[in-house]
Amino acid sequence: MSQERPTFYRQELNKTIWEVPERYQNLSPVGSGAYGSVCAAFDTKTGLRVAVKKLSRPFQSIIHAKRTYRELRLLKHMKHENYLVTHLMGADLNNIVKCQKLTDDHVQFLIYQILRGLKYIHSADIIHRDLKPSNLAVNEDCELKILDFGLARHTDDEMTGYVATRWYRAPEIMLNWMHYNQTVDIWSVGCIMAELLTGRTLFPGTDHIDQLKLILRLVGTPGAELLKKISSESLSTCWRRCLYWTQIRELQQPKPLHMPTLLSTTILMMNQWPILMISPLKAGTSL
Repeated sequence: MSQERPTFYRQELNKTIWEVPERYQNLSPVGSGAYGSVCAAFDTKTGLRVAVKKLSRPFQSIIHAKRTYRELRLLKHMKHENYLVTHLMGADLNNIVKCQKLTDDHVQFLIYQILRGLKYIHSADIIHRDLKPSNLAVNEDCELKILDFGLARHTDDEMTGYVATRWYRAPEIMLNWMHYNQTVDIWSVGCIMAELLTGRTLFPGTDHIDQLKLILRLVGTPGAELLKKISSESLSTCWRRCLYWTQIRELQQPKPLHMPTLLSTTILMMNQWPILMISPLKAGTSL
């Protein structure tokens, strides 16, 4: 026996028409981004406050259509119960870092949850590819959820270079490696963890080249074997121009940390080139 199809209703919010199932009532805007908007709503079926996502112009172009399909397909693959309806969270990490100082215990718990989520995502052979503070939602109980799978891909897909926000982007993505793997997400977690610990962005590059220079100053020069993986001749030339040897140095802290284990875990994530980078499980056990 087939299930009864839900009845939808239309509502205009911030000059955008929302068409949602009747079970979701009391819609109110929460935020918006390049690819969509989010509203808070009350789920009359479960009695919970939820967040409903509306994709902006999902079929505007082939690229938009592929991104829309990819997000839906991957969320379904991971058996996400509501697809574009999730529990309503209070804020994202980007807002939290700007507004308050996190304790070491908070940082440890947040990073543990990110790594725990990544372990599940990676076990399904999926790479998120766009981890950053604004894609990590947190509620008042410090519970964290990973958001926005619009750029996620299966590991057996051929990869593209221009993904993720530059400051959290792994070098192999910027260098157009066509078959990078889940370690690009670990790099992003290392960047996020350093930001939570220090209160500032680890690699705030002003452009593509400046980003690579900042990475080299901290991580050092990769070996010849890894340099061969650069597919673009122009990128390879550009990369070699900004190569110079520097010792891996400790992160400069505005004040001493009370949990040196957290700092050592960050360095463990960041001081190796991608082919040697650690897994979420190993990073989690280092916390």
